[in-house]
Amino acid sequence: MYAKCGALVKAQELLDIHSSRNAYTWTAMITAYAQHKQARDALRCFEHMQLAGLSPDAVTFACVLNACSSVQDIDKGRKIHAEIIRQGLIGDDVVLGNALLDMYAKCGALSTAQYLLQWLPSRDVVSWNALISGYTLLGQGEQALRCFEQMQIEGFSPTSVTFTCILEACGSIGALEKGEEVFYEIAKQELFENNIVLGTATVDMFAKCGALSKAQQVFQNLPSRDVVSWNALIAGYAAQGQGNQALECFAKMQQEGISANEVTYSCILDACGSLGALDKGTEVHHEITRQNLLQTNIVLSTAVVDMYVKCGAFQSAEQVVEELPLQAVAPWNSLITGYARQGQSDQALKCFKLMIHRGINPDAVTFTGVLNACSHLGLTDEGLMHFMSMKKIYNVKPDIGHYTCMIDLFGRSGQLDKAMEVIKEMPPGEDLAVWSALLGACQKWGDVNVGKRAFEHSVELSQNDAAAYALMANIYATASLYNDAEKVEV
Repeated sequence: MYAKCGALVKAQELLDIHSSRNAYTWTAMITAYAQHKQARDALRCFEHMQLAGLSPDAVTFACVLNACSSVQDIDKGRKIHAEIIRQGLIGDDVVLGNALLDMYAKCGALSTAQYLLQWLPSRDVVSWNALISGYTLLGQGEQALRCFEQMQIEGFSPTSVTFTCILEACGSIGALEKGEEVFYEIAKQELFENNIVLGTATVDMFAKCGALSKAQQVFQNLPSRDVVSWNALIAGYAAQGQGNQALECFAKMQQEGISANEVTYSCILDACGSLGALDKGTEVHHEITRQNLLQTNIVLSTAVVDMYVKCGAFQSAEQVVEELPLQAVAPWNSLITGYARQGQSDQALKCFKLMIHRGINPDAVTFTGVLNACSHLGLTDEGLMHFMSMKKIYNVKPDIGHYTCMIDLFGRSGQLDKAMEVIKEMPPGEDLAVWSALLGACQKWGDVNVGKRAFEHSVELSQNDAAAYALMANIYATASLYNDAEKVEV
């Protein structure tokens, strides 16, 4: 009774002193913890049950697997899977099979989940939903759509949960045509009635696919809408650079008496930044501060800093960063990157040094801003020092963007041989942007030899790269090699 009513502390106390604890009482406690999102407590309770010498049944295992899913503890999940096999519990138990499949999918082991789906003696639409949801959550929208098609081929009819996941998958990959097809099927089945989750997913899909008029139309026809529905539409307008429409939606939402949440504020701050609407952005910042939302929310605090940076109010941005109690790198990145983009590279480097002094470790984004700043200031040695410190001190693996920054750094100073050395150190999988950057530097300094090598690599990666041909022709022409320039043709 206590467990079902959510009084978990009292329920645990009774379980601890109960003289006749059995598998049923332990399972009830584990189930209660799992249902109340206290997965770690559910796993701890399961361990105590085993230490007490009691054997879990299929229901217990299903609850524990759900707990593993919540905290993505795949190692524990695999051990439980092995025990289930040892006891021969799966059989035709579709609930237990689905719990296993869901655990692997939510832990990101999608190949295992896919294999398990084919292996299960019995499966239903819930089984397919678990796999489709897993692919969708990991951003593998194409694979989610393939599962959706296969599920229907096997005779399973999609549910509202299926459609919600598929709409999310369509939005993530911009599959507007498929999304519209799903939308019409949902409407035909009259599933939108009293299903705000499905309606919101449809709005979100159209918004992410750039079909904002369609998103607005669906939104207006929703029988009911909440803050999540409004957020989907506001986020769509903000992401498509239509900041004014985002602000209009925000105003209408408030007029309808719906309170904004952290997601709403993040989207509105993004819209304010894109419009340069400093007054409105400041107003939103003050409201966030009044609600005490800024101090514990990294995403929101970063959005505030980013808004001020985009509006050119760097002093306000710095003040926000310095007052944050969070030891988070993201707000600092926004400030450093903002200074670098605005050509205030010296300020970007000052912020970087202050960040390090505060004990905040930089990440890949930080170093992109720092290397760009060094490049624009012509600080070759300092840029190289930061590049070397990435791996050696901060354990940050350089990506293609960092290598491009270094080539730009050496290219600006005419040290093209060093730029070539940087390229040689790159991991396999050459990128066109790297060679394009080097080719541009060769044009600036009139280096024919290095330019030829950069050009050869560029056209090898993309034979139709018109910019590479134009740059190489200019390099030859600058060196008075007109015959060679004429031979350079796409």
